[in-house]
Amino acid sequence: MAISVVMPALEMAQETGKIISWLKKEGELVVKGEPLLEIETDKAVMEIESPADGVLAGLKAQAGAEVPVGRTIAWIVRPGEALPAEEVAAASGRKITTASASAPAPTLPLSSTQAASQKLKISPKARRLANERGVNLNDVRGTGPGGEILASDILASAESKTTASATSPGNISAISRLMADRTAESWKTVPHFFLTREINAEALNEAKRNLGPEIEKSHAVKLTHTDILVAVVARVLGKHTRINASWTGNGSRENHEVNVGLAMAVDDGVVAPVIRNADKANLSEIAAQRRDLTDRARSGKLRPIDLADGTFTISNLGMFGVDAFTAIIIPPQAAILAVGAITDRVVAVDGRPAVRPMMTLTLSSDHRVVDGARSADFMRDLAQAIANYRPTLG
Repeated sequence: MAISVVMPALEMAQETGKIISWLKKEGELVVKGEPLLEIETDKAVMEIESPADGVLAGLKAQAGAEVPVGRTIAWIVRPGEALPAEEVAAASGRKITTASASAPAPTLPLSSTQAASQKLKISPKARRLANERGVNLNDVRGTGPGGEILASDILASAESKTTASATSPGNISAISRLMADRTAESWKTVPHFFLTREINAEALNEAKRNLGPEIEKSHAVKLTHTDILVAVVARVLGKHTRINASWTGNGSRENHEVNVGLAMAVDDGVVAPVIRNADKANLSEIAAQRRDLTDRARSGKLRPIDLADGTFTISNLGMFGVDAFTAIIIPPQAAILAVGAITDRVVAVDGRPAVRPMMTLTLSSDHRVVDGARSADFMRDLAQAIANYRPTLG
């Protein structure tokens, strides 16, 4: 029995998904659970698995297509099995066979583009050009007699797509568009205010020196200053529920979990995947989660769940040599912490000048949720927690 492959709904209010690439070719054997294609939603690029064992057949949408949720985009059939009746009419009823060393090349059903080309009036030269340029005949309006598609129509369509790809904002990924929209909306609607403190980072450096080699040996992951900050910040957030709260539109809501997002730069924007229950995780667990999220963010493999339910965000630009900056809150969160570089500075110690490793932290807060005094209390407790940090692996 043929099994349909449909565009899934991976997020609330999702109406369409964009096909990024097919990981299997039409006529190729697939196994249930094996990655079949990649799709892009508003939040992430995800791999979709095959729903059954069989042969991939009857592809109805190619890479780049925006497809409504729930629509069939392909079929999984048994070797030798025909497509369902409604597909047979569109694909000439040809059966799928699989290739083997002793068998002839498989006979495949017509693709949607091929099927459409048989119904359209089109010159042989135009059909050849369409195949060479990858032009979908359904998108071309024929200018020849009776609406026949001419070679000039194909060339015009190909040129139009090339120009649009190079000049329009449509070549920006959905994730980049989403983050740009959220950032602009946050800056326009959220009443930000900012508090800055210089922090002595000796304890962070000591923790990294002492525990880094052991964690790398036991968990094959390098410990970073960001990992340590996540651990410290998460525990302080447990005592400052207003900083860990969210704005609902009608008022603030306290969150019972401490889920720390990490702002990460990717090729086409910034994402903030979340380390869940960070206040209950140890350093090695945080480091392992951070590395996994970073690797998948850079390869475009983040899942919607990776970006959901954050209650606070850390944005660290210290590794880029940035001394201090302010960050924009990610709604509905109430605050975000901007972290600058750790640098040796001359500071007063017991009334005398001394050189210490210092860093600048800047807290952006939503004034609808938290006032200046509460934010100041949080920054004071965070500074003390960092200065007195004595980490353990457990």
